[in-house]
Amino acid sequence: MAKSKLTLFIFFYFVVLYTVKSAAADQNNEPFVGVNIGTDVTNLLSPTELVSFLQVQKITHVRLYDADQDILKALSKTKIRVIISVPNNQLLAIGSSNTTAASWIGRNVVAYYPETVITAIAVGDEVLTTVPSSAPILIPAIESLYSALVAANLHTQIKISTPHAASIVLDPFPPSQAFFNQSLSSVMLPLLQFLSKTGSPLMMNLYPYYVFMQNKGVVPLDNALFKPLTPSKEMVDPNTLLHYTNVIDAMIDAAYFSMKNLNVTDVVVLVTESGWPSKGDSKEPYANIDNADTYNSNLIKHVLDRGGTPFHPEITSSVYIYELFNEDLRSPPVSEANWGLFNANTTPSYLLHVSGSGTFLANDTTNQTYCIAMDGVDSKTLQAALDWACGPGRANCSEVQPGEACYQPNNVKGHASYAFDSYYQKEGRTSGSCDFKGVAMITTTDPSHGSCIFPGSKKVSNKTKAIANSTQTSDAAADHRLRRRFITLRGNQMSATTNALAFSILLLIIPFMLIQC
Repeated sequence: MAKSKLTLFIFFYFVVLYTVKSAAADQNNEPFVGVNIGTDVTNLLSPTELVSFLQVQKITHVRLYDADQDILKALSKTKIRVIISVPNNQLLAIGSSNTTAASWIGRNVVAYYPETVITAIAVGDEVLTTVPSSAPILIPAIESLYSALVAANLHTQIKISTPHAASIVLDPFPPSQAFFNQSLSSVMLPLLQFLSKTGSPLMMNLYPYYVFMQNKGVVPLDNALFKPLTPSKEMVDPNTLLHYTNVIDAMIDAAYFSMKNLNVTDVVVLVTESGWPSKGDSKEPYANIDNADTYNSNLIKHVLDRGGTPFHPEITSSVYIYELFNEDLRSPPVSEANWGLFNANTTPSYLLHVSGSGTFLANDTTNQTYCIAMDGVDSKTLQAALDWACGPGRANCSEVQPGEACYQPNNVKGHASYAFDSYYQKEGRTSGSCDFKGVAMITTTDPSHGSCIFPGSKKVSNKTKAIANSTQTSDAAADHRLRRRFITLRGNQMSATTNALAFSILLLIIPFMLIQC
């Protein structure tokens, strides 16, 4: 009888353990939004400052274009998940020597994992289209690195793939007719077989911005930006009758159909780059703050809403936004230096509209924001901007007059900051209303001081008074909407946690149940 009880207990123990592990795996497989971190930036933050900034912004997934050891060290014990990369110029050495590949894994992975949570290795970047001469060495490099991961017993925790440009897919619309460039078949077929065998994703860099720019008049701007469309404006695949309301879903499905044409149906698409530039030259009129804000805000909500694509509604691709900082050292055109969500000094390039979409990014219009004068601007330039704000801009500048609350400190920077914020708040904090020819910036830090209350703070105070009588009702409704949205977005995570807790309790009480048998 005792032996029977022990056998039963062991059976239940392993069932519970397996179920808890499965729940944790489901939680880790939730779609996410990450960011790419380029380093062509003047005065880039130190690794420690960079990681602190990522934590403040609630960014939990990043992709590096190399394996910067200082950044990897700074990421230790933060739980921020990172994709590291093998630069294109290292492919030849790694693909030609298993010893070199093993050394690379030892130096850049084993030395940091698991304290630094490395989730994947991106081998090269757009190799097949940017350095086609390296195409023959790509698969050997991937396989050598994988063998080194196997030797380190890390091959199940860390995936290996290589990011591709969208141009490897030909005839991308309608998606059902898409196929990989056949001249690349000698690489794509063994690559997909490797990804299938190892459970790794097909990494794709997908930019609706370029699709729109190359197909103006055919692809509506609203479709590229995720804006709501009437059914008549939706793109319809005539072969499948699937309706596409945005460009990136069509691009992802084009990749799925291309894989299907090669009889590969179990590899998931991971979007390693996507974004929209906030500034361009005269030939790039659609590279502007409004479009960048709209695209990236809607992209974040689209991923976290977990709607999948028309062809695969059950699969939502995770996305890495290109990019964290504006890389001001990049070569022309102007747009190349303006893909960032933030400037190098960590001020936002624009304020994303992602409220209600979970906790990704503190850079959100749910925060109170102010417009102030930038540091280091000469007084003459600031005075001209101040004169415009108080004159044609119709900002309320009465508080910076002699004797008033915000007259001190009596300098042009202090007065300009107040005037800029007055104009910015008056304009509803809309994109572009805090610029003043490049001398102003947005901040989430209240610039009020002493008895000087800035317009942004007054606005909050007045608004609070105006709705005081309906606070409980509106707060309750908002709380209900937020809770409902939170449950929708984080349902899998909540259920995984609940399941783990329930099974842990069950694990504790099973022995007592058996004793009673």
